[in-house]
Amino acid sequence: MLHYAVIFFVIALIAAVFGFGGIAAGAAGIAKILFVVFLVMAVASFLINASRGR
Repeated sequence: MLHYAVIFFVIALIAAVFGFGGIAAGAAGIAKILFVVFLVMAVASFLINASRGR
């Protein structure tokens, strides 16, 4: 999931360089959403694994 967030971020940067503001904003928004989903899943995974260890 983090891989896709980075890909969309790179797409946003390239689109911004070439002046495609709408595409850049959309790709940046998707990258933010994917990054937040990644963080939530990583924290949930950490907490589940920590509770199993006891």
